Amino acid sequence: MNKPYAVSCDRNRDAILTVLKRLLDNSENVLEIGSGTGQHAVYFASEIPHITWQPSDQQEYISGINLWLDEAALPNVPPPLELDVTKTEWQDMKFDVVFSANTVHIMSWKSVEKFIKGAGIMLPVGGQLILYGPYNYNNQYTSDSNRQFDLWLKERDSVSGIRNFEDMMCIAGDVCLELTGDHEMPSNNRILCWRKKY
Repeated sequence: MNKPYAVSCDRNRDAILTVLKRLLDNSENVLEIGSGTGQHAVYFASEIPHITWQPSDQQEYISGINLWLDEAALPNVPPPLELDVTKTEWQDMKFDVVFSANTVHIMSWKSVEKFIKGAGIMLPVGGQLILYGPYNYNNQYTSDSNRQFDLWLKERDSVSGIRNFEDMMCIAGDVCLELTGDHEMPSNNRILCWRKKY
């Protein structure tokens, strides 16, 4: 089996890393939701060595992630967790950061709700939820390319689509997550960061 590879991971990793280095300066352990190929986990863990980076994904992606992890042999990346955001016992996990890239527009809205609420339940006071990807504001696309991407997503799977920033803020607020950053990224993407208030 060849290692899975996503061109987008190599394209966006340095821009994401620049922001993560600032956000994770005082953090210790990150749970990555939807690690996909495993490329981000290996790259970010190698560039931020004081962080323990825990990759996770659904069962079908675990073997591919392991290929990247086995090759990199990083001391701060444990074996990937098999994780489905709709079934996870969030309260049983202990991480001070939850990170995810390009996942919430692929999940159903019900799954997005469970993901954000679960992260809010699990995170300690001061813990962070960090999400990278495209978002709409006031139900408006930020670019024509995002509009086209959203149409493609919905043709592929009717429950997916670019999520509305204000809707996500409502869910986050329900679990004491306060927005601390909305960072503009290349290719009409954003990094949204929330911190657990209490």
